[in-house]
Amino acid sequence: MVTTVSDPTVDAVAELVDRAVRGDVDAFESLYRLSVGRVFGLCLRMCGDRSQAEELTQEAFIRAWRKLPSFRGESAFSTWMHRLTVNLVLGHRRSSGRRLSREGSAGDEWYGDGASAAGQPHVAMDLERAIAALPDGARTIFVLHDVEGYKHTEIAELAGVAVGTSKAQLSRARQLLRKALR
Repeated sequence: MVTTVSDPTVDAVAELVDRAVRGDVDAFESLYRLSVGRVFGLCLRMCGDRSQAEELTQEAFIRAWRKLPSFRGESAFSTWMHRLTVNLVLGHRRSSGRRLSREGSAGDEWYGDGASAAGQPHVAMDLERAIAALPDGARTIFVLHDVEGYKHTEIAELAGVAVGTSKAQLSRARQLLRKALR
């Protein structure tokens, strides 16, 4: 994975965006290096699979390159990139869900009961693994709300669910995490 560089000023990022919009690949590479760690982390937390997170990270930057001319600068580039990534992961999940439902898979079961970890003190399930083991819907809501700080109304809009569904999924995720981490 490419290493990230230190955070430049807002003006420096704006200059990189301007240059990248004009087709400067080096400027876009700098934006990539500034953002790749955060984008990958978000993808990993949302999908729970390292390989898939790597693919989604690359797809996010491909989309960013294509959509960069539509970036109006009304928010920070990092905010725009974050939103683009969330939308990408949710869209990927929706299309994967349709494919899985056609194949007859339920896709949203919880398989871990925490019993194996609770019965063996030397086996510790860390928070990241517990989050990754959550069902897709619960994991998405948990990451967006508790990790990324989105409000339920924003999550409902992003994920295409009702606010009540967002709240219920968050409650479910927290309950499953408590059980898994016991």
